[in-house]
Amino acid sequence: MSASAPSIVQRLWNYCHVLRDDGVSYGDYVEQLTYLLFLKMADERAASGRPGPEIPEGSRWSDLVGLEGEALEKHYRETLVRLGSEGGLLGVIFRKAQNKIQDPAKLKRLVGLIDQEVWQGLNMDVKGEIYEGLLEKNAADTKSGAGQYFTPRPLIEAIVACVQPEVGETVCDPAVGTGGFFLAAHDAMKRGDLDRDEQDALAQETFHGWEIVDNTARLCAMNLFLHGVTGKETEGGFESPITVADGLMEHPGLYFDVVLSNPPFGKKSSVTVIGEDGTAQKQSLSYERDDFRATTSNKQLNFLQHIASILKPDGGRAAVVVPDNVLFEGGAGERVRERLLQEYDVHTLLRLPTGIFYAQGVKANVLFFDRKPPREAPWTTDLWVYDLRTNQHFTLKTNPLRAGDLAPFVEAYRADDRRQREESERFKRYTYEEIAARDKLSLDLFWLRDESLDDAADLPEPDVLAGEIVESLRGALEQFEAIADALGEEEVLG
Repeated sequence: MSASAPSIVQRLWNYCHVLRDDGVSYGDYVEQLTYLLFLKMADERAASGRPGPEIPEGSRWSDLVGLEGEALEKHYRETLVRLGSEGGLLGVIFRKAQNKIQDPAKLKRLVGLIDQEVWQGLNMDVKGEIYEGLLEKNAADTKSGAGQYFTPRPLIEAIVACVQPEVGETVCDPAVGTGGFFLAAHDAMKRGDLDRDEQDALAQETFHGWEIVDNTARLCAMNLFLHGVTGKETEGGFESPITVADGLMEHPGLYFDVVLSNPPFGKKSSVTVIGEDGTAQKQSLSYERDDFRATTSNKQLNFLQHIASILKPDGGRAAVVVPDNVLFEGGAGERVRERLLQEYDVHTLLRLPTGIFYAQGVKANVLFFDRKPPREAPWTTDLWVYDLRTNQHFTLKTNPLRAGDLAPFVEAYRADDRRQREESERFKRYTYEEIAARDKLSLDLFWLRDESLDDAADLPEPDVLAGEIVESLRGALEQFEAIADALGEEEVLG
């Protein structure tokens, strides 16, 4: 972080502890900061004559900052409702916005904290670091559940270093969360000397994301805005680079050069419906799409199919975080892997260690693949597997994943020329023929001996072990449910 960023983060964050006495959670606090920061920065942009989001008269920072008491609380509440009805970036930031700070004196204090900073005087990196710091603190609060949207920054940066998006290409994340992949890609792409047209294209036309959760989409849009990613400029302001919707429902009609994504954990897609007795019930949701090889309620398999379908037909490339079950599951999983191996160049698999995500015990991987034009022969010839899991132990607090831990993988990946790859203790090549001979086309490939099986003292931390057990039990239960569902369908058809 820059020198001034940590102090501002700490000052803003310290005030959160005051508000928690009134029942304002970390997530609610960051949300309120988002509204107020956006209004303050829009006001500064307008005062300096710089283009920016057009805030309707009566809803601007200058209308808010001079008020106090019940008048402030009432005006702030009305402002949120009014701006939530706007379109574009404003509509995403303020969609369904509500005031969670009921004490007018504390709201006034927060307004004062933000007003005393000249945010336009801070460069984009500092503003972005401040907001990223707040998001990370929020994600670390396990009670908030925000950690499910937070991918470790060293992992994101390593993935971007391998895929290497370039200025002029489009980048998509159909489960964008708070925008981590976009920001790392933006940082990598803005290096070097860019002319004005390239800068505008990077800020306005490069990034396209989907997020189903309103609050998360809001945080993402603000995060991008603070880093200079505004979306396309129009007469009325800016179009949001984030669409608030279920990205799996249909093909967007767009194709992208690069897709980078860590879809949400949890294998089943579901919708909440009201039963005949008036109670809310969850029902499994399967996506009926002509461009999908398999119809399934498995959320991760659906995201993998969706990502494959939105890559540009000749040369689009993707890196997607997937749980272990996507690598070996039969039925729909086997059909999805078959299509990927035949129609795409599935060239690299990174086996991730446990203990690096806020959701403990999750066993995940990064699958790298490129889309190719149709042909008879399978496009996948060799799959290179890098094992960063076996005999590797990380924890969020005492031994977090760092950039140096991923550096050997990035070097072995050979983004400059993958033909120059060499096998090593942790990097092994599997031919298409070897994979095709495996049961269910399983990509669950490993070869290193797990030393923790021999030495109880070398076992992972108890919370990681507990998380792994829970994850395994959940996976087994879902497989039993899938079998039961299939049997039930056969009985109905019979």
